[in-house]
Amino acid sequence: MGQFLLISCFESGFQPLNLAMPLTCLRARGLNVVALDLSVQSLQDCPAQEVIGIAISVPMQTAMRLGVTAADALRRKYPDAPVCFFGLYAGLNADYLLQSGKADTVLSGEVEEALADWAEKVVHHNGAGTARAEDPDRLSPVLERLHLPLPQRHDLPPLSAYAHLLTPDGEVRLAGQVEASRGCLHTCYHCPVVPIYEGRFFVVGFDTVTRDIQQQVEAGAQHISFGDPDFLNGPGHSLRITEWLHTHYPAVTFDFTAKVEHLCRYPQHVETFRDHGAAFIVSAFESVQDAVLRNLDKGHDVADMEQLLQWLGGWELPIQPTWIPFTPWTSLQDYQEFLDWVAHHGLVNCVPPIQLSLRLLIPPRSWLLRQFHDEDWLGPLQPEQFTYAWTHPDPVMDELQQELEALVAQLGDDWSHIEIFRRVRAIVYQKVGNPVPEEELGPQLPPPPRLTEDWFC
Repeated sequence: MGQFLLISCFESGFQPLNLAMPLTCLRARGLNVVALDLSVQSLQDCPAQEVIGIAISVPMQTAMRLGVTAADALRRKYPDAPVCFFGLYAGLNADYLLQSGKADTVLSGEVEEALADWAEKVVHHNGAGTARAEDPDRLSPVLERLHLPLPQRHDLPPLSAYAHLLTPDGEVRLAGQVEASRGCLHTCYHCPVVPIYEGRFFVVGFDTVTRDIQQQVEAGAQHISFGDPDFLNGPGHSLRITEWLHTHYPAVTFDFTAKVEHLCRYPQHVETFRDHGAAFIVSAFESVQDAVLRNLDKGHDVADMEQLLQWLGGWELPIQPTWIPFTPWTSLQDYQEFLDWVAHHGLVNCVPPIQLSLRLLIPPRSWLLRQFHDEDWLGPLQPEQFTYAWTHPDPVMDELQQELEALVAQLGDDWSHIEIFRRVRAIVYQKVGNPVPEEELGPQLPPPPRLTEDWFC
């Protein structure tokens, strides 16, 4: 029997769970599978043996761009092997993938068993005629809870090839990643999870999560990142897991992502997480304008963000807020207020510079289209870019975004967060027409623990 090639194009900075879990499920069916992570490997590492099927994981937009390029190359190398794209962005871009012939099959949602079913069908048909039919069900996400096994990681590149935790005192620690849940209860309009899961989430079994933590700690991990879209969707489940982690590995720290709304609702849980070893929290603040937060259906306002910062400061638990500073509703004055707000709250060291230039993405099937489909700023779908075009009503804002994106890329890691922030602030104040402040930024929190590769959902 020929081999299946399982490809990850997800540059998340972690040993890819989106390879490890499907690898387990396919091998449990007796299938011969080789996994390849293109974030640290290349297509030159493809097996020399016959490949009868190719599955490409694309959970985010960057992964889609890389995945389509990889699929073209793999089609040339293995012309008879059907290609399956799976993951969030596979589901969002199913029409393009199937109509363009980039993919023969598209799967999204809880995909592992469906992916194994597809692979068995390929074996049964010997790789021919396996998924080119225009079946409407093929575009529907799989939304059934799976009893997921322990992911197989031993055939993947080692943890040392991926992100590390950098502590404020300069210590570098190996980092691993697990998921305690998948999907999300909430329906923030801009989130790519929402069109696939539509407000549903599924917990991963306690034994599966804790055994996965154990195997990564035994492989050298000293820090665990919980990759859930929101770690507080199921707070009881999350608390039980972090209690287990702290009991069995008290020196191992962790981080997690949660909505402002949840962090404000469960302050007692956040304090417990700190006691269990939380090193920092990631939370999508997105904007300092309440009108923008309402347009995104974030479920919180600026006052909630300020209250949260006050609580976390009292608990001495760092937060890394994430932002979408460029939206169709954000004016130049709003952007200046965003910079001032970040500086006023001492967060400059907590915001990776790339966050200062991020622009709203509107992928196919985005729930933003339900609310803003008739707006003048919304352009056509650009299927090969996997997004809708949009143009800011004020051309200055689009020019500013491009200028700041280029500046941050140019300065890179050679400049500190504060130095880059000052450069950005000077540019913005000049465009607004205000004198560039000569005074210092004010007291800033020290650099928090962070991962050596910044990645945010």
